[in-house]
Amino acid sequence: MVLPQDPLNMIICGVGGQGNILISQLLARALTKKGFIVTRGETFGAAQRSGAVMSSIRISSKETYGPLIPSGKADIVLGLEPLEALRILKKYGNPVVKCITNTHPNFPIGSILSEKSKYPDQNELRQAIKSLSKKAWFIDAAAIASKLGAPIVTNIVMMGALLGTGLLEIERKDIEDEMKAAFPPDKLALNLKALDAGISAIR
Repeated sequence: MVLPQDPLNMIICGVGGQGNILISQLLARALTKKGFIVTRGETFGAAQRSGAVMSSIRISSKETYGPLIPSGKADIVLGLEPLEALRILKKYGNPVVKCITNTHPNFPIGSILSEKSKYPDQNELRQAIKSLSKKAWFIDAAAIASKLGAPIVTNIVMMGALLGTGLLEIERKDIEDEMKAAFPPDKLALNLKALDAGISAIR
């Protein structure tokens, strides 16, 4: 399979506790089984929970790349938290970057929780993300997850949204196979519903 560019650089960003490391693992395993060479890395903020967390995935059909994505070289940004998505776009974005963002704020510690700063207006935040992206999708994944009765699956909804964009050379079944290996049977059905809800939200 041919990538639109090689390597294809993806960043999954959010705050601690949102589960971006889990979905980066699932995506990396699925891509590896499709025959790609995949390198994955994580960067953690000061606080393990509620601090900024960034997972990088570098996908190649030719060679192994280091896990660190150079500034200005992201091709895809999957934002589990909108302000973190904007922060990543400012550092790693470029004229061709594409961004899929959860619109529900999670108030990352260190970014905005101080007496001198407030969380940005949602419309301003959305416009800023649009201005820094060639194409941007906005999904209220937290609301979708809440309708499923489990806010914890917000990350899986976002992974489904990523699949729905068609930006990666993997299909739903590829991810379903990885989820079957990762989740106990009593959790699998809910997570598959979350995946499908994310795909539907895009399509």
